[in-house]
Amino acid sequence: MNTTDAAYNTVHDYPGGSESLGPRVGISPAVLRNKVNPNNSTHHLTLEEAQKISAVTADPRMLQAWARADGYLLVKAPDSCKTESDMSVLEQMAGLMVANGAFGQEVYNALADGRVDLLEVDRVEQAGRSVMTAVAEVKQRLKGMAE
Repeated sequence: MNTTDAAYNTVHDYPGGSESLGPRVGISPAVLRNKVNPNNSTHHLTLEEAQKISAVTADPRMLQAWARADGYLLVKAPDSCKTESDMSVLEQMAGLMVANGAFGQEVYNALADGRVDLLEVDRVEQAGRSVMTAVAEVKQRLKGMAE
């Protein structure tokens, strides 16, 4: 998905679409509709508006599309934990193993019929992001324990 389609889908998939999202991000609903309309060449989202829309909707598709278009992988940073312990690291390691197993299962499923389609590739990519996020969370928890 390209960034233009991601912006359109982010706004239109939000409950109530531009009518309910516009006021929450400080843009009139009609102007917001025009800004995300792929056929409109006179209105455009600013980076600040795109970031605000992503934050309000909790929808990372615009950021993911931008990263993908430039050849980057987007991995969600782990939430900060205030207290770290051996048990919290062990818990996250178990989560990493689960994510790794799900990634392997998606690769297996994609190859099982001897053909790979784009939907299967998307599922593998999503599972891979979960593995990378889990690795980042293990690192974050260990960092929290560092003296």
